[in-house]
Amino acid sequence: MKNKIYTALFILFGLMMINSGLNKFFNYMPMPEMSDEMMQVMGGFMTIKWIFPLVAIIEIVGGALIAIPKTRALGALVILPVMVGIFVHHLVHDLSGIGIALILFAINIWAIVVNWNKYEPIIKGE
Repeated sequence: MKNKIYTALFILFGLMMINSGLNKFFNYMPMPEMSDEMMQVMGGFMTIKWIFPLVAIIEIVGGALIAIPKTRALGALVILPVMVGIFVHHLVHDLSGIGIALILFAINIWAIVVNWNKYEPIIKGE
């Protein structure tokens, strides 16, 4: 039962990441209202033309990897830098979205903890 809960949670997490990545390419979800500060941040991101496609690709690949049980450990590491960025962004610029960011970040950390035995050879240098 516990394994089924993990699998369902990580599949949902992966699908959310894939959806977010695809939205960066196809813009099918409306953007929420943004403050002036957020408009400046988004303007900075738009100036750096390669950042959104890079984040989108990482979200799509990481989401797909974390949704598949055999590649979940790799997916959790691939998506971690994006999740840290999302969490810190909401913490600093958009506190209203911190709830979902915290939940997604916790799921990502949980995926790492659950798969910790797969990382031990890398950490130990074996």
